[in-house]
Amino acid sequence: MQDKIPFMAIRGGSSKALFFKAEDLSENEQIRNEQVIKAMEGTLLGDPRQIDGLGGANSLTSKVAIISKSKNEKADLDYLFLQVVVGEGKVSFTQTCGNILAGVLPFALETGMVAYEEPTTSVRVNMVNTSGICEVIAQTPNKALAILGNAQVDGVVGTGAPIVCNYLDTIGSSCGSLLPTNNPFDIIDGIKVTCIDNGMPVVLMMAKDFGLVGNESKEILEANKVLRQKIESMRIQAGFLMNLGDVSKMTVPKMCLISKALNGGIVNTRMFIPHVVHEAIGVLAAVSVATACVVNGSICQQQMQIDGIFNADKMFSIEHPSGEFTVYLNYELNKHSLNLISSGVIRTARILAKGEVYIPPKM
Repeated sequence: MQDKIPFMAIRGGSSKALFFKAEDLSENEQIRNEQVIKAMEGTLLGDPRQIDGLGGANSLTSKVAIISKSKNEKADLDYLFLQVVVGEGKVSFTQTCGNILAGVLPFALETGMVAYEEPTTSVRVNMVNTSGICEVIAQTPNKALAILGNAQVDGVVGTGAPIVCNYLDTIGSSCGSLLPTNNPFDIIDGIKVTCIDNGMPVVLMMAKDFGLVGNESKEILEANKVLRQKIESMRIQAGFLMNLGDVSKMTVPKMCLISKALNGGIVNTRMFIPHVVHEAIGVLAAVSVATACVVNGSICQQQMQIDGIFNADKMFSIEHPSGEFTVYLNYELNKHSLNLISSGVIRTARILAKGEVYIPPKM
């Protein structure tokens, strides 16, 4: 007999995930992880096609969100993110996902975990993986979740109703501090890097230091075996420098190539996540990159377009392979210190399906 577990499939930003209530999964972590792996791949043996499960055979569509009422007095909901590692029969929970975060409030509203308000509904979400807090605001006119709108997310076809995510407590969420090495830049294997963590541990590197222009496609970068080996060697070393320990089997830190913007943004990026190149850029990775732009002495400041960087809105357009991602930073800056108050992004989300996923018996 197969077990049946209620779920929703929700697109959040430029990713897609299966959403579960925590109460519908096992309290035992190992059994819970097996449940979500089987839901995604149909087997614990690993299937890169995910042909017997609900996964999309891609890291962006092989994600799981587990939602519950929050045990944190500062939050309304707890959000645990699990990345199912495609084809390996395992999950990683060393990071959170800002794209999937955009689906948390729609899930909670649809399941009755949160009551509708007018004209917007707002909750504080505890991102369990990193212990960060994010205020999420959805458009709910007439106490119904708005779907149509003019908000656009590059990497997603069409537009939708905006979902505002204001990150309130993300500095050093994984590494303990914004600059875990205490330096605006370090040298790893002869390459100048900036190690930063404002919600996502990221190692920034200048594309030109690898003999690259910075506008190379995902396919070209992934086909460059020598480049990938060098970046992975640097990532392993950076893990120890960033207080993450041995990251050889972890999905953080992310490795980001920085170059000059091509289409009016601040900087251009190519993000390794960590072994393949992101088709766009993750939400919190973009927040960390934008933050590096205002860190005095970071490598971003050597590549960024200065015009408008300190405008009143403090908007940072981060370019990526699919377009751009705008980050809103609320900060105070002087010659000696940077005071980050909050980091905001706009996403869209859409509920795709709900029902019961069938979990095959233990094999």
